Amino acid sequence: MVIASKGKSAAKRRIARHLRVRRKVRGTAGRPRLAVFRSLNHVYAQVIDDDRGHTLAAASTVEPEVKSQVAGKKKAEVSKLVGKLIASRALEKGITTVVFDRGGFQYHGRVKALAESAREGGLVF
Repeated sequence: MVIASKGKSAAKRRIARHLRVRRKVRGTAGRPRLAVFRSLNHVYAQVIDDDRGHTLAAASTVEPEVKSQVAGKKKAEVSKLVGKLIASRALEKGITTVVFDRGGFQYHGRVKALAESAREGGLVF
C-alpha cells in the first residue's frame, strides 16, 4: 500500500529555496556565480556570467579527469577534487572572485567541501 505524501517533495522544496536565493545572488562579468549542484552520486560546479548567460568554467565528477581519481574515496573527498578543479579552471580564465550559489542545498557535507577546496584553490568568496 502506497501512502500519498502531503505537501511538497524534497526536490520541490530545494528548488523553491534555490529560486529564493537566486533573486538576490547574481553573477556578473566581474564577479561570476559559482553554482553547485549535487545529485545522489555526482557533484557539478559551474562558474556562470548571468549577464550574458554563459558558463565560463565547469567541473564535475563525471569527467574522466576526476573519474580516474574517484576509486575508494568518499563523496566529500571527491567534492574536494571538483572544488580544486573548478578553481584552477576559473583562475586560467582570469576569474579570481566569485559569488557562491549553493543551489538550495544546505552548506555542509559535499557542498561545504567543494566550497572550501575552491577557496584553497585560489577563488575568493
